[in-house]
Amino acid sequence: MSDNATVEERPVQKNRRKNLRNPLPVLRVKVDENRRVFFGYARNISKAGLFITTLNPREIGSRFPVELTLPEPIDQTVECTCEVVWNRNYTRNSDYDPGMGLKFTDLNDAVGEAIEAWVHQEDTVVQKAEGEN
Repeated sequence: MSDNATVEERPVQKNRRKNLRNPLPVLRVKVDENRRVFFGYARNISKAGLFITTLNPREIGSRFPVELTLPEPIDQTVECTCEVVWNRNYTRNSDYDPGMGLKFTDLNDAVGEAIEAWVHQEDTVVQKAEGEN
């Protein structure tokens, strides 16, 4: 197995995430690519990064500018540089969406803390709703 293997080729690992993530199913993300603009959709986000659903994930290690509009209460458009840390290509009949995991490389600390607070708030709401069922 090469170091640049896609997620589909890697053995299953335990969850190594340091930051709680929250689903964000309809966040539109703008990626500038040599004057072409690509729009993808973020599936989840944390203060460390996000997952973008796309049929054309970039190579691991690629860095590029990203613009995303964060929901209320943050309600802010953020521009930062991201690095691809893993990718998953489209596979017919897969249970998983194709896309890429991105790490924020220069996200403002205040924005990162606001994302973390929002994720924890949303997680509390979800847990409360699940407890009522």
